Amino acid sequence: MVLEKSLSSAINTKIMGSSGSEETIVLAHGYGGDQSVWDKIVPYLAEHYRVVVFDWPFSGAVNNKDLFDPSKYSSYDAFANDLIALLDELNLKSTVFVGHSMSGMIGCIASINRPDLFKTLILIGASPRYINTEDYEGGLEMSDITQIISAIESNYHNWAAYFASLAVDPNDPLSVDKFVKCLRRMRPEVALALAKTVFYSDQRDVLDQVSTPCTIINTSSDIVAPNSVAFYMQKKIKGKSTVEIINTNGHFPQLTAHLELLDVLGKVLGLKFDHQDPDIVGVN
Repeated sequence: MVLEKSLSSAINTKIMGSSGSEETIVLAHGYGGDQSVWDKIVPYLAEHYRVVVFDWPFSGAVNNKDLFDPSKYSSYDAFANDLIALLDELNLKSTVFVGHSMSGMIGCIASINRPDLFKTLILIGASPRYINTEDYEGGLEMSDITQIISAIESNYHNWAAYFASLAVDPNDPLSVDKFVKCLRRMRPEVALALAKTVFYSDQRDVLDQVSTPCTIINTSSDIVAPNSVAFYMQKKIKGKSTVEIINTNGHFPQLTAHLELLDVLGKVLGLKFDHQDPDIVGVN
C-alpha cells in the first residue's frame, strides 16, 4: 500500500481536546461510517482527554481510493495492524480505545499484539461472529447474510437505505439519513468486499486472548449485535470485562442516544459529563 505523507494524514486523523491532557481516547468507527459518527460526543470527551478520530481506508471520506485493497483487508488483522501503526506514529501509549461495531474486534486483536498501546477497551455493538450456530446466537442466519451480500451486489444504493433503517433507531430519522449518506459515500465494490470480510468473520477464538480490561456496551435492541453476543463476549474474554446495556434501540447509540452513551462512558472512565454542549478545543 502506498501511503500519502503518512498513515495519519491518509486516513484524515484529527486530534482534539486539551493538549495538556495526559490521557488519550481513540474513537474508531464501524462499517459504512466515518469519523463524523462521533461528532455528538467528541466535544464532551475533549474536555477531559486528547481525542483521536480517523477514517478507516474503506470510508468514503478517504480521498485516496487506492488505500483500500480488498485482498489486504480480507481479515481484521490488517485493520489491527493499521491501528497499531497509527498509534505508534502518533507516539501514543496506554490509550482508551472506543471501537464501534467491527472496530471492537479490531481493537481486541490490536490489544493482543500490542497490549502496551491500550489501557482499556470500550466495545460498542461489537461482535466476534454475526452468524448463528448450534451453540452460539450471533443474531443472523447464514441465509440472512447471503441476502445481504446479494442485495449489495444488485443495488447497493437501495440496500444502503434499507440497512440504515434497520441499523439506526427509526425514531431518529436525521440519524438514519446521516448513516445512509455515509454508506452511500462508500464505493459499491468496497462495500461488497468489506461486507464479506465482516459478516463471514469468526473471531470467537480471539476473545480468550484479550487481557486488556473491557467494557462491552450494547443497546437493549440491536439487530446487528444482540445482547446475547455481549454476554458471550464477557464470558469468553480473558481479562476483566463488564457489560453495560443502554435502554434504546439500534446499533448507533453515539448518534441516537449520545447523552445516555456519555453517562455510561462517564461511569467507565470515572467522569461526570455536563449535558450542556461544550466547545471543542483543537490541538492540530
